Amino acid sequence: MVPSAPNERSRFATAIFDLLNPIPFGLFVGTLIFDIAYAVSRNVFWGKGAAWLVTIALFFAIIPRLINLVHVWITARRVVTGIERGDFWLNLFGIAAAILNAFVHSRDAYAMVPENVILSAMTVVLLSIAHFALGFSGFHSRGTAHE
Repeated sequence: MVPSAPNERSRFATAIFDLLNPIPFGLFVGTLIFDIAYAVSRNVFWGKGAAWLVTIALFFAIIPRLINLVHVWITARRVVTGIERGDFWLNLFGIAAAILNAFVHSRDAYAMVPENVILSAMTVVLLSIAHFALGFSGFHSRGTAHE
């Protein structure tokens, strides 16, 4: 078996990252919507749905975050910009807020408001800032492969 070139491994990691990274963000936005619906209606369905969404989002966030960790901190084949490091930290803090939110959702239904909405909003805002920063920096237009 011939080992693949570093550039090919990097392209594969980039493809996996680009495939999986939007999934947790969408699920976290869904969690925020469900949390707001629960805070307004007090229908337990919305609270249970939000608990499932935040948990599934955290599972889907594992692989993209590990790829991002290697890309930003471990691989030294190319220069990593400050915006890429900022994206890493914003995502890390957003995921940490989501983990706390998952624990809040494990409480009794009426005990999770307003912390669930606050933590969901923090997660979505932090991840949104990270996505906008990368988008406006032109990072994806230059490519993410290590040269």
